[in-house]
Amino acid sequence: MAGDDGKRSVFGDQAGSVELLWGGRERPSRGPKPALSLERITRTAMALADAGGLGAVSMQRVAAELDFTKMSLYRYVPGKSELVALMIDTAMGEPPAGAAPAGPGPDGRAGWRPALRAWAKALAAVYRRHPWLLGAAVGPRVMGPHELGWTECALAALADTGLTGGEQLDAVVVVHGHVRTLAQVSGSMGLGSARAKSPEGVMSAALNELLAGRADRFPAVAAAVADAGADATSRDRAGEFGLERILDGLEAYMSRARGGA
Repeated sequence: MAGDDGKRSVFGDQAGSVELLWGGRERPSRGPKPALSLERITRTAMALADAGGLGAVSMQRVAAELDFTKMSLYRYVPGKSELVALMIDTAMGEPPAGAAPAGPGPDGRAGWRPALRAWAKALAAVYRRHPWLLGAAVGPRVMGPHELGWTECALAALADTGLTGGEQLDAVVVVHGHVRTLAQVSGSMGLGSARAKSPEGVMSAALNELLAGRADRFPAVAAAVADAGADATSRDRAGEFGLERILDGLEAYMSRARGGA
């Protein structure tokens, strides 16, 4: 795949994903009026993944769900990797409107904090709705317009903070990493349903069982678990606690960079 200047694209053999995500191609170039659409194919694949994980998605299975042949799907999507790229971008959707800076605070710059907080909480909600995203959105791949829009939204919140472009990107990576890590922990503990316990609740129960008769060997762990169990306000807040400490750190760094500390 070559760009407009004739140079070879960095995406190489992922040209099919680039075309589907960014080229706006909706129907086969030949043949009769299509009975399918990329939207319908993608949504069907997402429903399979939501119910059974990414492993439940195959071109054959999606075709069967749609009551079409697998070859019919290939007229729209070259293969599963391109289909997964479409699934990721569709699942991400539009970034939250509330993640735009709401206006400056007392220091003239504090509007970034509630904006980035809203962004992180909205991203966590996406991972809860579609846990398979954690395994799909890894490795070398093409970002779609929705996914890149989330990055745009977070960077826009940091645009007037005095951070350099590289620092803004690093800040977004750190916040995203925190959200993703908590989502992975929740997923590994089987917290897919709304009625499931929180990560802290599951971990506390597991540690209490392991510590039975062994607290003298792990006194620091036993003391922390006991204290957390006694203090209801400290429970079920790993995501919020970590996010606020990251934002505290960013705010302190910005203050130092401006000579405020």
